Amino acid sequence: MSTQFPTDVVSQVNAVLEAWKKIDPNGQFGDLTQAKMAADLAQSDPLLTEMGALDAELTRVRNKRDALYATLWDEVKRVRNSVKGVYGDDSTEYEMVGGTRKSDRKPVSRKINPTTPAQG
Repeated sequence: MSTQFPTDVVSQVNAVLEAWKKIDPNGQFGDLTQAKMAADLAQSDPLLTEMGALDAELTRVRNKRDALYATLWDEVKRVRNSVKGVYGDDSTEYEMVGGTRKSDRKPVSRKINPTTPAQG
């Protein structure tokens, strides 16, 4: 997602405010004053703090999800292997739990290395 502002906007605002104060401490451009710009800038720190907390929370929730998914995947593999062991790897039951039946698998084919001379 692209933004409509540079990544270093806060440092640029600080630099502009410092320069603006040196140019004209009481200057303003239309309805934009140094005080308004400084007040807007001051609102960024709490937002960044909140974003950091939300990022940490999102990471915590993602870690919980990943741990649960790992457990679920292990359970799927255990069920498939158990069905394969009980009913066989070419059974309809094995296919029903998501396994590929032995008769439906492609045969293994060896690739010939073109740099090795053919024997025969």
